[in-house]
This record gives sequence, structure tokens and C-alpha cells, in this order.
Amino acid sequence: MKKRPLGLVVIVLYKTFTALLLMATSIALLLTLKNYQNLEAFSDDYVLEGKSIIIDWLLNKVLNLNPRTLAFSGIGAGVYAIVTSIEAVGLWYEKRWAHVLVLGLVGISIPPEIYELIRGFSTIKILILVLNLAVFGYLFRNFPKHPK
Repeated sequence: MKKRPLGLVVIVLYKTFTALLLMATSIALLLTLKNYQNLEAFSDDYVLEGKSIIIDWLLNKVLNLNPRTLAFSGIGAGVYAIVTSIEAVGLWYEKRWAHVLVLGLVGISIPPEIYELIRGFSTIKILILVLNLAVFGYLFRNFPKHPK
């Protein structure tokens, strides 16, 4: 078995985790869309009485979304999960096209992340920006040589 650089393994694990998170989000959004009326009835009938602030907050957020927005978000998250999975597999096999794909997608995500930080700081925004800068820098420095 070929030994891969630690930095590459960490990036593949990061991409795999991201893909799994996106897929779970996609499934949750699409299931919510499918059961939108049931969820709305549940929200109307069930009195939370402060027992679970998180459930109350989540129900309010989901029920305030337009079903078309839920569908678009669910499909978008699913497509992005597939692309992220392809990136992870390509990087694992050290394919040049995967480096180009990741560099391109991470590179175009950095300016909006900086803009979001200017609008307001949060730990998660800073963490994501730092992770993406690290991924970009590592892959840029370790770009595979063109095969002869």
C-alpha cells in the first residue's frame, strides 16, 4: 500500500467529513420537504413549553422556509456532497485533476468567506476560512508534477 503524505490524508478526511455532513443535510432538508405538512401540523398541535429550545428554534426556522427553498437547498447540498466526495476520492488517488478541482473550488470560496467575516465574526467562520486557506496552501505547494 502506498504511503500518502499526512497533509493529504488530513485533507481527504476533511473532505470526507464535509461530504457526509452535506449529504445528511440534503437528506434532512428533502425529508422535511416531503413531510412539510405533517411537520406544520405537529408544530401547531404540540406545545413545547420551553422543554426544548433547540427543537422550537429548528421548527420555527424550517417552517418559515418556502418549500421551494427547501427543495433547492436539499438538492444543492446533495450535489455539493457528490462533488466533495469526488474531490476526496481523486485526492486519495493523488489525481492531478482533483488537485485542480479542489484548488479552484476552495479558491473561489475564500473571497466570500472573507466578506462574511467582515460582516461579522464568529468562531465557525474563522475556523472554516483557516481550514480552507490551509487546504489551498498545502495543495498549491504540493501540486503534482505533470506525468511524462
